[in-house]
Amino acid sequence: MRSRRILLGVAAGLLGALMFGGPAFAAPAVDDGDRIAPLILEVMAEVPGGVVVDSRHAVWPELGMELVVGAHVRAVSIAAVGSCTTGLVCAYTGTALTGARLSWSTCGILPIPTSFSVRSLADARSGGYAQARNGATVLATAPAGGWTNVNGTSTNVRCVL
Repeated sequence: MRSRRILLGVAAGLLGALMFGGPAFAAPAVDDGDRIAPLILEVMAEVPGGVVVDSRHAVWPELGMELVVGAHVRAVSIAAVGSCTTGLVCAYTGTALTGARLSWSTCGILPIPTSFSVRSLADARSGGYAQARNGATVLATAPAGGWTNVNGTSTNVRCVL
């Protein structure tokens, strides 16, 4: 009986080590039976510090960055620009604010992961503007409270107050 308790204790310890010593990103919080979207896995491999929220949603808390793919992309505020929540700058993989959404709550020069192709940009802030750029070359500008389609390859988004 004593050896059985010891064996159970060792097994519990190993299980705990596996749970808390796992990968650099968290497992999905919602068990919805879906596999994690490939775009999320690609961006997480490229940008350290990401946390998987569920199979179609990841966040990078230290960067103020969020990636949403598929059905989760929807408007959540009356003052939002499309599905870009008030106060954020958002880049989309599709034209006219469609496709996957990459958003930031911070402002500055925000790098675009190479696995994310920007086709439209929204600025849901009350002032300033956001630019999709390739290096320092401006490809498109979205005014505060507006959006624009983007042509070309964006390497960063510049957010101006």
